[in-house]
Amino acid sequence: MTNPHACTWHPVAPSAGVRAGANIVAGFAEGQELALWRSADGAAQAWENRCPHRSVRLTLGQVIENRLSCAYHGWQYAAGSGQCTHIPAHPAMQAPRNVCAKVFAAVDAAGMLWVNLAQDISAAPPSLAGAVPAGWHFCRTLTVCAGAQAVREALARQGFAIDAGSGAWQGTLNEVKTVALLLEAQPRLTFVHLWTEAAPGSSAMKTLHAAARKLRSDIEAQPQG
Repeated sequence: MTNPHACTWHPVAPSAGVRAGANIVAGFAEGQELALWRSADGAAQAWENRCPHRSVRLTLGQVIENRLSCAYHGWQYAAGSGQCTHIPAHPAMQAPRNVCAKVFAAVDAAGMLWVNLAQDISAAPPSLAGAVPAGWHFCRTLTVCAGAQAVREALARQGFAIDAGSGAWQGTLNEVKTVALLLEAQPRLTFVHLWTEAAPGSSAMKTLHAAARKLRSDIEAQPQG
């Protein structure tokens, strides 16, 4: 059977928001709850947001160098493999080999952290690097209470065109050049990451913010099937 996730890379979060050896960011893709973080060397990590020990959300934990530590009992899991490496209550005991966090492929490209939910993917296709033109600036992430198809149809009505390779939508909002990256978070929840050539703090950037809010209102006002 063909893996439905094999060719799908999701732009889950702006890369700059996930710092090396520091914070843990919550994310979603196709209903899958994710814990996003970076090891001390900066390698992007995207894990199922559930500790395999007691199912506590890993986003409540902390990053310790190249390991993620659960907030409940402090069990630690290695970056890359998700393998349990340390149990504080039993420091002399070797961690069980069958205790492992569920790890997804994650890469940085075009200023975004992309995640693939397939279990056999290790590298992103080169087309992701061109999803956002070089030198463009991140504007905002628009949270839309509607399915991804409704958002696609709204962008098409605005004159946006999709790049088949990266899935990026290119067009203008209120005459401001814009790239939109869609993330299907849940069946009726879509995140739209907006990028633009307009400089931060410029009048064009402010115009785009206002146009994005109107776009969201228009989409959410449409009847949902």
